[in-house]
Amino acid sequence: MSWSEAQYEECLHGERRRYAWTMQHHGGLTPSDAWAAALDWYPYEPSDTPHRGLVFHDEAWHWAMLAIHGDRYPVERPELVEPPAEYLALD
Repeated sequence: MSWSEAQYEECLHGERRRYAWTMQHHGGLTPSDAWAAALDWYPYEPSDTPHRGLVFHDEAWHWAMLAIHGDRYPVERPELVEPPAEYLALD
């Protein structure tokens, strides 16, 4: 995908915000710990990084659920496969 720096940064900020929200509301992290987790999961990648933004191929919800519940969450917690309305309202 080819995008401008502004588009990349906007996407990065949005994914970080949604990941942090999920880690706070579903993972029990404090707001500061949730934001730190988001920064760790979504580091800034320079524009010349191969496959820059590849992590965006799945929603922050999915990555957070994996971190919280493990890779079997879709089977063991099917109610968590789709994000709730509160998450979707973050957009």
